[in-house]
Amino acid sequence: MYKKLPHISNDGSYQFVTFRTEDSVDDYLKRMIDLPMQNQKKQYEMDKYLDSSKNGRYLNDTILELCKAYIIKQDKKLFDVVCFSIMPNHIHILFKETIIISEAIGKLKGALAFEINKALGKKGQFWAKDFYDKSIRDKNHFDVVYRYIENNAMKAGLEDSDRRFYSVYDEF
Repeated sequence: MYKKLPHISNDGSYQFVTFRTEDSVDDYLKRMIDLPMQNQKKQYEMDKYLDSSKNGRYLNDTILELCKAYIIKQDKKLFDVVCFSIMPNHIHILFKETIIISEAIGKLKGALAFEINKALGKKGQFWAKDFYDKSIRDKNHFDVVYRYIENNAMKAGLEDSDRRFYSVYDEF
């Protein structure tokens, strides 16, 4: 059985984080979580599925702009933003850690959920409970993750892909 790994937090390290809307987590994704597969491959397969899934696609138009503005506003508060991509049902973000990762992502998801629910006239849990994180090992890993985030919306064929990516590239 798949065992959840703890989030690794190292002050000053670069982190790649993905979190998704609660409504995007369907039976297929729930089964994927329990598959005995390498985490990186599993996350890739889940992201590929999410890119084509119609479930939980709230992060468009005004909600996309709301998310983008809020993440930018958190730069230098919760973390040092390198780049992010807002997909219709999940968000990828690369940042330099300034506070414990679970605290930073918890605050980000909580505040964004409140604002999005208010804008959509919804109540209840907006984001899936957990998030995927990967500590960046070296410059090559940083570059691979950066390019993945940069190209994710375009690769998924989203017409507004230029609006979904944001970067304040910082030297690794």
